[in-house]
Amino acid sequence: MPNEILVKTVLNKTKRRDPWFLDDYTINPYSACSFNCLYCYIRGSKYGEHMEERLAVKINALEILEKQLAARAKKNQYGYIVLSSATDPYLHVESKYGLTRKLLETIHRYKFPVHIITKSELVTRDFDLLEKIRKDAILPADLETTGIDKVFITFSFSTLDDQVGKIFEPGAPAPTKRLGTLKQALNNTFHSGVSLMPLLPYITDTEEQLLNMFRTLQQLGVRYIFPASITLFGVGPHDSKPLMLTAIKKHYPHLEEKYKKLFAYGTQTPSWYRNAFNAKVRRISEQYGIKNSLLEG
Repeated sequence: MPNEILVKTVLNKTKRRDPWFLDDYTINPYSACSFNCLYCYIRGSKYGEHMEERLAVKINALEILEKQLAARAKKNQYGYIVLSSATDPYLHVESKYGLTRKLLETIHRYKFPVHIITKSELVTRDFDLLEKIRKDAILPADLETTGIDKVFITFSFSTLDDQVGKIFEPGAPAPTKRLGTLKQALNNTFHSGVSLMPLLPYITDTEEQLLNMFRTLQQLGVRYIFPASITLFGVGPHDSKPLMLTAIKKHYPHLEEKYKKLFAYGTQTPSWYRNAFNAKVRRISEQYGIKNSLLEG
């Protein structure tokens, strides 16, 4: 069972809007995570240890959000709210608590646009509410004349292969199920796309794998794709770097030395790898005519 906690704030103002996710604000209804993705950037921080056991529900989030949004709306400080920046808003416990839906109802009442980022099929439950937000939300002043959508739904993938997903995302819905949910979002005319964050070196970032992913996603009709390489943190047993290296040693022993070299000197891959990766995904994005931005149609 998740812990039930009280928080002092739930709506977080970002320092500046991220060009990928357009986050003026972020909300995380839950802390920690039951999806247990080995590569999660939260691992390596104080929140990453025993993530499933530390899963918590912010039971007073609705009351706090009401006050925070009322204050922002009164000052005309509209902006995109991203759910979520650290923890999926549609974890399994959402079926019981319904906290994300309640927060979306409040967001709709105060007319803020939203960007949902998820791995879960549970988002389909809230299509009706997201459609209302799409209709009624007020855009931030600098985006009013752009014609940009008021609701985005982004599905997160590191692979489209269920077997690979079981290794690196053991608690998350299977990638094939995610693809089906993405298709439903697109069929419901939502402005939807994919965050390929992170792609896994020598496993899902190869030319063959990328071409297959982009081809599959293009056929579904995605509006955008955000491809990014991996960053691994920490040295403790519950941190992303040791967990990923252990999984590679067990399931991809032929790649163990390559991974050790990639992350021998820090959390990021070397510049030569990043440069080659960026050039490759840029070329493939152009080949398939898929945007890498929410602001490009």
